[in-house]
Amino acid sequence: MVLGELSGSISRALQKMNNETVIDEKALNDCLNEITRALLKADVHFDLVKNLKINIKKIVNLDDLAAGHNKRRIIQQAIFNELCKMLDTGKPSFMPKKGKTSVIMFVGLQGSGKTTSCTKYAHYHQKKGFKPALVFADTFRAGAFDYYMESDPVKIAIEGVERFNKENCDLIIIDTSGRHQQEASLFEEMRQLAESTKPDLVIFVMDSSIGQAAFSQAQAFNRSVSVGAVTVTKTEGAAKGGGALSAVAATKSPVIFLGTGEHMYEFEVFDIKPFVSRLLGIGDWSGFMEKIHDAVPMDQQSDLLQKLSEGKFSLRIMYQLYENLLNVGPISQILSILPVNSAELMPKGDEKESWLKIKRYMTMMDSMTNEELDSTDPKFMNESRVMRVARGSGQYKRHAKVWGKMKGFLKIPKKGQKSALSHNMNPQQMSKVLPPQMLKQLGGMGGLQNFMKQMGSSEDMMGMLGNMGGMDQ
Repeated sequence: MVLGELSGSISRALQKMNNETVIDEKALNDCLNEITRALLKADVHFDLVKNLKINIKKIVNLDDLAAGHNKRRIIQQAIFNELCKMLDTGKPSFMPKKGKTSVIMFVGLQGSGKTTSCTKYAHYHQKKGFKPALVFADTFRAGAFDYYMESDPVKIAIEGVERFNKENCDLIIIDTSGRHQQEASLFEEMRQLAESTKPDLVIFVMDSSIGQAAFSQAQAFNRSVSVGAVTVTKTEGAAKGGGALSAVAATKSPVIFLGTGEHMYEFEVFDIKPFVSRLLGIGDWSGFMEKIHDAVPMDQQSDLLQKLSEGKFSLRIMYQLYENLLNVGPISQILSILPVNSAELMPKGDEKESWLKIKRYMTMMDSMTNEELDSTDPKFMNESRVMRVARGSGQYKRHAKVWGKMKGFLKIPKKGQKSALSHNMNPQQMSKVLPPQMLKQLGGMGGLQNFMKQMGSSEDMMGMLGNMGGMDQ
């Protein structure tokens, strides 16, 4: 997941604040302190973090907020806006257009993922209808002379651009040499390549794990050739990825793509607002829709999108999404764009375990009737339906163990009355009945107390807990 550790820390800080009974100055400071610690740990530059905190404090003046204002939402919006500002470097200096020949040159140190990024960049644009071509002018790479008759990278680049121009390729991508260090010879070679091929855009490729060192690195490359955009690679689980992003922001060269893995499809457009939404754990619906377009067959897209736009979300739609989305990439990428607690579906970042969990959910849904699958009312799955599905999907024993512990805490209603929780059952007793993981999902004792207040009947409560019990498998 892109910068998963940072995202998790920020999400937890916001959730902790949301769980506070009263949003006062202390709650705000605690939240901001946790977020700033997370950003510093991710190697974001100290001055940027300090300014972010100062700006948020200026915007959110709790004393001036009138009664009735949603303080939690105001604070979250302020954090969102300031993170967007911190990462906003404007638009790239050039955008390729279909049908019009563009020359794009990639530069970067050896091992940064430059050649892989060139290939992914070509693949991304090919899917958009471009006709891309790759010119490999990296003669410094080990084994390069097994393939090249020509040793001069400038001549290779010139000949490659001329050839692909004649073949009507509208996106010519030049992969240049890299070095282990910022050597003078590397920068001179890049300068000559830029002068001879006159690229429309120079993209600097940076390894996210280098953190704040990205700032001096980007500046050095920018002095040699005019860097117009940046691609940050290896962002999956990168502890210092925040430093790379913020350091590049300081150079005013916009990040345009993120490399999120080794596979061809693990290459994402860097769009600031959706990216920050994901950092805050509130999802990225534009990214989600793009995944749907990639995953769902064309003949099903219109109907599915129509139902989603109308808020008609059913278990059948969830089944369909699982079925299709699992075919387009790692589960970590899918979870990162949805407003869900990824830790529940992906414990300890275990892709294999996540696959098994989702397969179990789908097995449960296989036990449901058409009426249950197509219902858009969450309350439709009442106690008897939950128990039947649990039995049919092999979850009955686990549920029965929980319900057995509840014996004596539920009172039997009189004829014509709705069943209700026994007044003898208090949160302390309930906490002893529930499995530890389920209690954790509810948010501990505080969350359990709120949950018991909200659930007006044993039917609603049993149904809800049944769903949570299944999710915890």
